[in-house]
Amino acid sequence: MAEPQEYTIEKLGHQGDGIAVTEQGEVYIPYTLPGERVLITPPQGEGTGKLSILKPSDDRVTPPCKHFKKCGGCSSQHMSASFYTAWKESLVRTVLDAENLTTELKPLISAGSGNRRRASFAATRTKRGAQLGFYGKATHTIIPLEECHILAPEIVQAFSAIADLVGPGLSRKGRASVAVTASETGLDIAVEGGKANPDLAMRQTLAEWADKTDIARLTWDGEMISERRLPVLTHAGVPTPLPPGGFLQASAASETIMVDLVRDAVAGARNVADLFAGSGTFTFALSKFAKTLAVEQDEPALGALERAFNREGPNHNLKTVTLEKRNLFRRPLLPHELKNFDAVVFDPPRAGAKAQAAELAKSNVPVIVGISCNPATFARDASLLVAGGYELVSVTPVDQFIWSPHIEVVGIFKRP
Repeated sequence: MAEPQEYTIEKLGHQGDGIAVTEQGEVYIPYTLPGERVLITPPQGEGTGKLSILKPSDDRVTPPCKHFKKCGGCSSQHMSASFYTAWKESLVRTVLDAENLTTELKPLISAGSGNRRRASFAATRTKRGAQLGFYGKATHTIIPLEECHILAPEIVQAFSAIADLVGPGLSRKGRASVAVTASETGLDIAVEGGKANPDLAMRQTLAEWADKTDIARLTWDGEMISERRLPVLTHAGVPTPLPPGGFLQASAASETIMVDLVRDAVAGARNVADLFAGSGTFTFALSKFAKTLAVEQDEPALGALERAFNREGPNHNLKTVTLEKRNLFRRPLLPHELKNFDAVVFDPPRAGAKAQAAELAKSNVPVIVGISCNPATFARDASLLVAGGYELVSVTPVDQFIWSPHIEVVGIFKRP
């Protein structure tokens, strides 16, 4: 058995792990803070080992969740509010500095806790029934949840019902992924990796459970099993159908924060392009005062946006919305296509929008707003815009992924 080792934590890594510097190199220790002296008993097999805090930091607090450190979902509930805020802001400042980007970094805006409207759980079947939860940190062990301080209450309250629902379609030999979304018309559940090609009897059992537990929609490996109600989210007052697995912001609170930032940045614009538009997170807010081009390559998302606009547009006095299906990674909008826009908003996936940013940098669009869940790719794309003559006026970090090392950013660019 390996002997316990004592370390002094000197700094934090970008994932929130404490770092001790030794003669053999850096040692990363989860759930620790700078200045702490700790004792680590190495794990026997999976896991992170046993952690004993010999000298705690003044910034250490009692985590609110009973599953913290067992469940791998959160990494920073042990941090005081002030330390946590400074750490989150430093994650953004570090990547901006790495690209030599000088700008005003606005204070962190928190979207709060207890409102995350989508989560992906691991599930399997045991002798005692279905097991549903998050994986433990650095393990393949599923931690069944009794509480969760990041998820919306309707998801937490349905833990046991969801386990019962998916149980008949699970195998003891495999693991399934269960994505649960709290829509405004009920839970939308999508299972991947359960028993393949469910027979009629299993489909009937699943459908009966969906009916009993009042699930809005259940899909199994992409196949619709039950849709009692169409899952709906509201964007800027416009009810919008949610495609299975469709993109959405982590919470309604964070969406409101980012929509307000975007709307303020492009106020006064009459023609706006919304790139990587999804099913309308920003489109509907923009179209309340500007003609809007919504560009998206995902056909179900674009279809949902179109249906919502056609049905609700007249009721909300929306301006014209033009839709274009287009892969902006391969075919970004070119400068001559952008010349008539007063503002451009782009919200790409984690990989960023390198090709589109390069073309935007050649354009004369007066105002550009970039939104990203990956500050590193945002900074890369921002450097292209700055090299093209844009000024990065400000960056606002939005904490919609509370107690995790992930963070959203909203950056505003202007032509001098």
